[in-house]
Amino acid sequence: MPVGDDTFAYRRRLPHLSKENTTYFVTFCTRQRFFLIPTARDQVLASCVHDHPQQYWLHCAVVMPDHVHLILTPHARTLVKIIGSIKGASAYGVNRLIGRSGPLWQEESFDRIVRRGENLLKKAEYIAANPVRAGLVTSPDAYRWLWRAEFQQATG
Repeated sequence: MPVGDDTFAYRRRLPHLSKENTTYFVTFCTRQRFFLIPTARDQVLASCVHDHPQQYWLHCAVVMPDHVHLILTPHARTLVKIIGSIKGASAYGVNRLIGRSGPLWQEESFDRIVRRGENLLKKAEYIAANPVRAGLVTSPDAYRWLWRAEFQQATG
């Protein structure tokens, strides 16, 4: 059986850990590395920030041309539901904006728990430097699709 972005029925979903009061580093990519134009990235960033701080504390987010990095701490909802909500809302908005249809995001996202003792500020700086490493800007502050909250060192 073929395995690829279009054969979800044949793939097993990866398990995702979900713990209360836990901070996660999350990455998700567009399907087939679809390139998000600037106005689409605006839409995606707005979807990432939309439920901060009511549903989760969003420490940092960056929307790259074909993927997203987030550091967030869910309050009550599970991480899977939060990411599903962000992906669903942003896909709907982007599709309407650019006149396309169908899935925008790969089905899976990659998440990792930020452990106690890890420096949350350093993780956020890593995310913020992503556009610089990709050669899109010379300074993180010059990248329009970067969002950072005031940092607290509590990592869950």
